[in-house]
Amino acid sequence: MTPLVLCAHGTADPDGRRTVLDILDAVRTARPGIRVEVAYVDVQEPSLADVVAQVHTQDGPPLIVPLLLSTGYHVRVDIAGVVEAYAGTRAAPALGPGERLAHVLHDRLVEVGATPDDEVVLAAAGSSRSEAANDAEAMVALLAARWQGPVRPAYGSAAQPDVPTAVASAREARPGVRVVVASYLLGRGHFHSQLLRAGADLVTEPLGADPLVVEQVLARAGDPFGLGRNGGDARPASG
Repeated sequence: MTPLVLCAHGTADPDGRRTVLDILDAVRTARPGIRVEVAYVDVQEPSLADVVAQVHTQDGPPLIVPLLLSTGYHVRVDIAGVVEAYAGTRAAPALGPGERLAHVLHDRLVEVGATPDDEVVLAAAGSSRSEAANDAEAMVALLAARWQGPVRPAYGSAAQPDVPTAVASAREARPGVRVVVASYLLGRGHFHSQLLRAGADLVTEPLGADPLVVEQVLARAGDPFGLGRNGGDARPASG
């Protein structure tokens, strides 16, 4: 059976690292008998290229499942480059956007005491790739439909508006109304720390290893050509 390589960004934050390992454990439990490994495109080892090379030699071409929420540089360049380098290797789409993730974002908002009367800023990591912004805007629409309140996008880097600017704009638009940042990140790390300093009244926890996040990973792993079941999108795998 096709081995899986879960590809995360990487972080120095211990909680963020634990989130990825928790997802890895959950996928291994759900897919007994299939080799499942984890790799990183930045900050941490082992690198994606090293893991794919090993898996490819030992068990055949793997399917790379990005633990990345948008179709940014790491998907289009880093992962695509590894797919090209190892014959038969394929890559599933990024995890988002998707209905499951909107459900988790909704739950995180409820957990911090937000209501649809608040201004919500969906904070994505950001990318220089236009596809990533398109994905984030699609995620805003999915969350807004479920939340039934105002939601606007913002980015941690490389795209505009940045999170502090979006928070300030939300306050200006509706003076006196609370502003809540919805952390559209997989786990804690550099970008989540930035959100805590962006001037919002409330900041949600990241998505984490929520069961619905794991379901989204499994959907990508089990349906690599993007003909997703309740994933909220339909995009082809690469390779």
